[in-house]
Amino acid sequence: MTIVDIIKGLKNKHFSCYELIKFLLTKIKQTNKHLNCFITIDYKKALKQANKCDFLRKFNQTNELYGVPIAVKDLFCTKGLKTTCGSKMLKNFIPTYNSTLIEKIQHAGLINIGKTNMDEFAMGSYNEHSFFGRVKNPWNFNLVSGGSSGGSASAISACLIPASLGTDTGGSIRLPSSFCGITGLKTSYGFLSRYGIISYSSSLDQAGPMAHTVKDCAILLNIISGCDKFDSTNINFKTDNYLKYINKSIKGKKIGLPIEYFKNLTSNVSCITQEAIRVFSKLGIKFIDISLPYIDSAISAYYIIASAEAASNLSKYDGIKYGYYKINPKTIEELYVNTRTNGFGKEVKTRILLGTYFLNKSNLFIKAKKIRKLIYNNFIKLFKTVDCIILPTNNYIAKQTQKKNNLNIQEDIYTISVNLAGLPAINIPIGFVKNCPIGLQIITPHFTEHLLLNIAHCYQKHTHWHLNYPNSL
Repeated sequence: MTIVDIIKGLKNKHFSCYELIKFLLTKIKQTNKHLNCFITIDYKKALKQANKCDFLRKFNQTNELYGVPIAVKDLFCTKGLKTTCGSKMLKNFIPTYNSTLIEKIQHAGLINIGKTNMDEFAMGSYNEHSFFGRVKNPWNFNLVSGGSSGGSASAISACLIPASLGTDTGGSIRLPSSFCGITGLKTSYGFLSRYGIISYSSSLDQAGPMAHTVKDCAILLNIISGCDKFDSTNINFKTDNYLKYINKSIKGKKIGLPIEYFKNLTSNVSCITQEAIRVFSKLGIKFIDISLPYIDSAISAYYIIASAEAASNLSKYDGIKYGYYKINPKTIEELYVNTRTNGFGKEVKTRILLGTYFLNKSNLFIKAKKIRKLIYNNFIKLFKTVDCIILPTNNYIAKQTQKKNNLNIQEDIYTISVNLAGLPAINIPIGFVKNCPIGLQIITPHFTEHLLLNIAHCYQKHTHWHLNYPNSL
């Protein structure tokens, strides 16, 4: 069921909160051993909260979202509940506070069932770099789920939860959403609070909702948006009701098609994407060919900036205040070496080493920032002529699991420019190739999430791809 379905079911008393949560927990227990999409499941607290919600609902002391289940990616700090970031370094870390977004969903009455699996410290495109093992794709267990928010995408696709919160640094919400056939929204940089979210790359990380439908994402955005005094990067916006925008007509809107991203598409992805364009055409959309010329430079700029910021952010994991600690060191240097050698995985260590090198070569970092500014300016210029931009989320179906952990450079080529420019973007399912989902990415100007949701929802009203569910479980 979607969030909308659950709200109706609880309101009409087709089931109680306790029955719903108990059913899902039982299903997760049976299924997680196959998918490995959860790291921590909060059985006792979830059932306790469900009982409380049922009690409050009897006396009409709740809003409509009370008792709706949700899960969160395992880098959101949750008070009293283990937060590992998919790493051995934090495998026993229990925060003493909640992140702002966790506070918001709890205040709204949603029940957090648990923490979903992820690439270690959000570094990866396949969700194979987790200390707790790789996440499997519900459509085919031999395929990757996408990363780094793959645990959330896999759990939603398998109908273990209706929605989740994820984060996106270079495509980490949109890629797994595409691979698993769900809807995933990456918000504008500064739109949502990052307080209490364990950082990978501070100038690129941004949270967002993941669900079956655009409407469910809009419901979650109503809850988690708004200004936070604890986050200096959070823009001072008043909370809005995004549901009031989604059904507006999009007739006459202008959509840009970037020629650089369409010319090398595989035949299957190209065919499905063209069919999605035809659906938009029937809705009265006008299409304009545009240019995003920095496609190759964006990859280099992204990995230089992200790796450099990661090297800085992860320096605090030294075995003193934070981090895996086991061996009794004789010197402070031995403490650092043992902690970081044993606590971090191969992918994380690779990016830290790269980042340290880039920081020492300051001219590379400065050039990367200049390319980032060029990308930003190009988007600003384009949005003076078009309302939004569409392109595939990826140029391939989910791949077979990889035996070797290699730095994924080319995998994020369709998504990273959005992060470099700080723009909002959403993935929506648009079809299948060999029973594997394919996604479309929609991009709009800064802080126009209402327009983004409107365009995506209008597409979903006239298609059925978001209503398909895997039968592998």
